[in-house]
This record gives sequence, C-alpha cells and structure tokens, in this order.
Amino acid sequence: MQTSMISTSHVAASPAFSVESRNGRPDFELAAALQKVPQKQQAKAQKTATDFEAMFLNSMFSQMTSGLKGEGPFGDTTGTGVWRSMLTEQYSKNFAKAGGVGVATEVYRTLILQQAKTIRTA
Repeated sequence: MQTSMISTSHVAASPAFSVESRNGRPDFELAAALQKVPQKQQAKAQKTATDFEAMFLNSMFSQMTSGLKGEGPFGDTTGTGVWRSMLTEQYSKNFAKAGGVGVATEVYRTLILQQAKTIRTA
C-alpha cells in the first residue's frame, strides 16, 4: 500500500494530509477512520498487524524449510530443528518489519475500520 500526499484547501485543520492509497486510488474510508481512532490505538493496531504478518510468514517459512536435510548452515544434527525454527522466526520478523507481503496493511486497515465504527461521534 502506498501513501500519497493530497493537498486540500477545504480542510481547515491542515493544508495537506496523508491519505493511504488502495489499488492506486485514495482510501478516503481509511483516512476518515484514522481521524476518529486515537494515535495510541493506531500504534497498537499497527504492532498487532505486523506481529500477525510475522506469524503468518513464520508459518510459511517453516513449511518451506521443513523438508531440508543434510548440508547447510546447521548440518544434519539433532539440534537442527531448534536452530532452524529460531532462524525462520527471525526471518519472518525482519520481513514483516521491512514491509512484508502486504498482509499487515490489510489487517491494519481492517482493525482501524472496526475501531472507528465502535467510536461514537458527539
């Protein structure tokens, strides 16, 4: 998901604000939801979404490396499985922090939209 700067003259609070884009178009639904949800909840939602993507990637990497035997950085010892699981966990966390495969952005969007619906406007 890309972020684009949209200049607006009709917004009184700020002359320019950031609107997430979705499929190449501005996501005004998310922008409106972000106005309702406090920063602290946004940060928590972002961490939750990133952690979820890391868990998803860890599952993928574990399946991808489950058939590896013999030669390699860990050889074919009894501890290979433990070390490989730690390595795939770190890979998945780093991939997710670097932007991942897009799962976190969709999870974050969903969490923010759900939270905005529960917040009552005065």
